[in-house]
Amino acid sequence: MTSIGPFSVRLVAVFLAVLLAWAVARLVAKRWLPDPTYKAAGGMLLDAVFLGLVAARLGYIAQWWEEYAQSPMSMIFIGDQGFSWWVGVLAALAFVWWHTRSIRALRRPVLVGVTAGLLAWFAAGAVLDLLQRSAPPLPALTLATLDEKPVVLNSYTGRPVVLNLWASWCPPCRREMPVFEQVQAQYPDIAFVMVNQGESAQQVLAFLEAQGLQLKNVLLDPASQTMQAVASRGLPTTLFFDEHGHLVDAHLGELSIASLKHTVSRRFAPSQQINTDKE
Repeated sequence: MTSIGPFSVRLVAVFLAVLLAWAVARLVAKRWLPDPTYKAAGGMLLDAVFLGLVAARLGYIAQWWEEYAQSPMSMIFIGDQGFSWWVGVLAALAFVWWHTRSIRALRRPVLVGVTAGLLAWFAAGAVLDLLQRSAPPLPALTLATLDEKPVVLNSYTGRPVVLNLWASWCPPCRREMPVFEQVQAQYPDIAFVMVNQGESAQQVLAFLEAQGLQLKNVLLDPASQTMQAVASRGLPTTLFFDEHGHLVDAHLGELSIASLKHTVSRRFAPSQQINTDKE
């Protein structure tokens, strides 16, 4: 499962963790602090979360600066879910510590709320990882190449597979195509399989030619069987399978080159990657 309705599962998990942190901070503060002082705990926690998110994003951009510098506008596109969470957590804790130096009574409830939120977030992450490990393997669907020759999707098993579901009418799909073109060239030992959903060979070929794209492993799925098989509810969807065909990660929405390379480097062993130095 990659989404709940139109929202990424991981995004929903973050929202619920923040909501729990806010509720716990207010509950603890209400018990220990007089009215209306306790109400400040919830507001301070939300301020800390906001600052933490900004710091986490900036930390991630610094880590992948070379990739983001290729497309500066992608720095503000947080849909790629590129965050250095440890930077954000440290920034949030520092914010709480600094702003409660003159109101020490607020420190305990806010920190308890932050702790509750972090525990919930880590627990949700563990559950999601478990669900991914128990997800069905790379499906054995018979699709077609651009010259309409049949190919079985799970025939790519034996090396890591990055499966992207897309359509030419989908704006975020169109924007991320050059990202996949670039990363395909940098990681030839990984199969980047681009499965078009619901369009004809003529439509796909016209799109690739108009955009000047040289993509490998472009497959046709006119009946959108793949979306049904992997329970995807939106495009683009990108799924990461290991060499045994087991799902190890999933992303709903547009990927930046930084977030795609980060997931590849995190999920696949270094021995399966190549030197990505620019020529």
